[in-house]
Amino acid sequence: MTPDLQDILPKDAAALLVGRVWSNAVGGPVPVLVKGGELYDITALSPTLSGLLELPDLVQRLATNFPHLGALSDFSGPGAAGQLLAPCDLQAVKAAGVTFAGSMIERVIEERAKGNPDKADAIRKDLADLLGGSLRGVVPGSALAAEVKQKLQQAGMWSQYLEVGIGPDAEVFTKAQPMSAVGCGADVGIHPISHWNNPEPEVVLAVNSKGTIVGATLGNDVNLRDVEGRSALLLGKAKDNNGAAAIGPFIRLFDATFSMADVERLTVSLKISGDDGFELSAISDMGQISRPPAQIVQQTINRNHQYPDGFMLYLGTMFAPTKDRDGAGQGFTHHSGDIVEIASPELGRLINRVMPCNEIPEWTFGTRSLMENLARRGLL
Repeated sequence: MTPDLQDILPKDAAALLVGRVWSNAVGGPVPVLVKGGELYDITALSPTLSGLLELPDLVQRLATNFPHLGALSDFSGPGAAGQLLAPCDLQAVKAAGVTFAGSMIERVIEERAKGNPDKADAIRKDLADLLGGSLRGVVPGSALAAEVKQKLQQAGMWSQYLEVGIGPDAEVFTKAQPMSAVGCGADVGIHPISHWNNPEPEVVLAVNSKGTIVGATLGNDVNLRDVEGRSALLLGKAKDNNGAAAIGPFIRLFDATFSMADVERLTVSLKISGDDGFELSAISDMGQISRPPAQIVQQTINRNHQYPDGFMLYLGTMFAPTKDRDGAGQGFTHHSGDIVEIASPELGRLINRVMPCNEIPEWTFGTRSLMENLARRGLL
């Protein structure tokens, strides 16, 4: 697919953006600075995004001249000069789950339906009656959360998803392997065994090895609802598949124009367009997240668990699609060819096409390939 690459940039022209492209000219990945639709090669600062985000005074270091690599349009889908890559490389790709009340309930529904979408609607109604419609406002680990837990246990409705949603410990899991995330314009993959699945539009934090949050971008935490619903122990199979992690288009670095406070106020929109004429749209409000993003980062990296190459952290989604597509009461699931657009005015637009995992390009360029490529180019 070939997105309109000018349309993927943030509305704020002052946004300080870094990312990665595959450059045909050098035959490998290149870290880039994005200015006004033009790309600049910042390899001189670091040949990897992981290394770049470790640099002290990074914002000041980027305020200089770098070699011009080409126009953003030259890297469209792929273009004559190359293509966009996910704006991360050696970093671990982590994800927080069950961080919004709406999706929290949907995870419980998946579990109780055992992955069968036909049972979801009735369970959704039962939970709504029991909870009065929402868990919004319940602070994880609080006295109120403990009361809700007791109420649900007494009704036989307590779930491991509610434990991580309103309990003291966040769910943080490995979404994908380093180097495996795909960027804007790439196909994202759905495992062919799945018949009930959806995108998860999320804000993704870029965190360095010191635990410092240096910026944010957008992500699609592709999810197989039927697989995870059969058993939470199948989370790896539901989450970590070929092309199932999309990140991009670029990391917006924190500077005088953009901060963590802005991240906490973001709205993230989702649009799905199918070849069958089906359309779905939704809005996620980061203000409704149940745990402060910085707290989730602190639970991810600490004295007990380090990330020497940094990590990318999906913050979770409030999107829980219930609009029927293939039959009454069955809710939403993807069809091959769906176009997914995840957008925020401050972060830009991430656009991907959905296809089966076994029909999209295989992931072959991993960490060893990156090191060999950089060595061949004299960058190590």
